Amino acid sequence: MSFPTVRNRRLRRTSALRSLVRETVLSANDFIYPIFVTCGENIKEEIPSMPGVYHFSMDRLEEEIRDVAATGIQSVLLFGIPEYKDAIGTSAYDANGIVQQAIRAVKEWAPELVVIADTCLCQFTDHGHCGIVHVSEETGSAEVDNDSSLDLLVQTAVSQAAAGADIIAPSNMMDGFVLAIREGLDDAGYSDIPILSYSVKFASAYYGPFRDAAHSAPQFGDRKTYQMDPANVREALREAESDIAEGADMLMVKPALAYMDIIRLLKDKYNLPVAAYNVSAEYSMVKAAAANGWVDERSIVLETLTGMKRAGADLIITYHAKDAARWLRGEG
Repeated sequence: MSFPTVRNRRLRRTSALRSLVRETVLSANDFIYPIFVTCGENIKEEIPSMPGVYHFSMDRLEEEIRDVAATGIQSVLLFGIPEYKDAIGTSAYDANGIVQQAIRAVKEWAPELVVIADTCLCQFTDHGHCGIVHVSEETGSAEVDNDSSLDLLVQTAVSQAAAGADIIAPSNMMDGFVLAIREGLDDAGYSDIPILSYSVKFASAYYGPFRDAAHSAPQFGDRKTYQMDPANVREALREAESDIAEGADMLMVKPALAYMDIIRLLKDKYNLPVAAYNVSAEYSMVKAAAANGWVDERSIVLETLTGMKRAGADLIITYHAKDAARWLRGEG
């Protein structure tokens, strides 16, 4: 049958009808809120390229955590800016490192929050790469050494679990990183701690503001030898399959907005929860356009996040999380 018997507009006639038949429902339970913790005192410093996102020192972090919890958001993702950096990222796996301190504090202030620890070395190395860098004596070229980096990543993950992290989220894209971390956690007695793997992480131009926030820009070269080519789809499947075989409990696609097809592909093919990272430039572009009056921020943010969930994301890591959670409650 067709028009006039079929009238698709019937179910769009009122707001109540539209809500009744809505296929994709966004809620604060879907959100993971990233937070940047830094050394020092009395620091709440806005990141210039990310309006509304701040660096917090430990003595200012509690107010932010309580604000997050009050919105109904259930999870935070912690990034740390250390006091010092060196060639092997020592402060990443220091039991008293900035991330480890923040994990312990958050679990004390808001034990109901799920605390996710980003597990990488780039914020902690003086060269800004995600692993150990070796320089060839013959050619003088510098390369990230995959296998020797794994041990330091394991040490980082174990130290984060020991501090109380509920989930380990390794973002380094070294081959074999999930297996190494899974075995390291199990051997240390943390077999119940899940791994949210940055399984499909593209070498993206959308990371620019984050590198300002995390002070993690590479000091030479780029990350294209370990992060994925944005043009590749089948490679994304290989990366995801490797991580599943190595023991990943959840998969992530990063960035989200330009990679909705990859989110849907992983959702349809695998049975693990899929997270989408709504990354820094995706956030900053909306903030800039809204500041200029070119878009309605609330409408465009909720539409974008709904699109990510509709594409298959079970979890959405987003800097919009606090605002979106309040908007969904009818505030603001």
